[in-house]
Amino acid sequence: MVLYAIIRLRGVPDTPYEVQYTLRLLRLVRRFHCVLYPDSPAIRGMLLKVKDWVTWGEIDRDVLIELLKRRGRVVGNKPLTLELFNKLGYSSFEEFADALLSHKVLYHKLEDKGVKPVFRLHPPRGGFKGSIKKPYGAGGELGYRGPAINELLRRMI
Repeated sequence: MVLYAIIRLRGVPDTPYEVQYTLRLLRLVRRFHCVLYPDSPAIRGMLLKVKDWVTWGEIDRDVLIELLKRRGRVVGNKPLTLELFNKLGYSSFEEFADALLSHKVLYHKLEDKGVKPVFRLHPPRGGFKGSIKKPYGAGGELGYRGPAINELLRRMI
């Protein structure tokens, strides 16, 4: 079971309507926003539609825990706390991350509990390694990058 971390890298100008609509459905409204979705045919189709605006890959447990601790937010822009996890039935960040990775809980469905589904990230420390307008395999930053997303996330958290 795969949990994708999806990061929007490109901004709004010259974005076709269909791509803007799909990015909005994914809740990727601004640059450097990150969302977590489980792998499904619907999500893969959406990612193929927006592949020239986002990058995505499989997130590791350690990076997920760090992302939740440092960038997870609830309504009011307050950080995620253990009290909220206790209300949800989890005793720690690690236990909650394991539940996310095993798809027992879907992060984007926790919005009604006050959890913001989007992580706001910094631009990567050290800058981008390639072009922001080329695919990842061709010396760029966009599209599917697999487990290499974890290195980018660590630099952006």
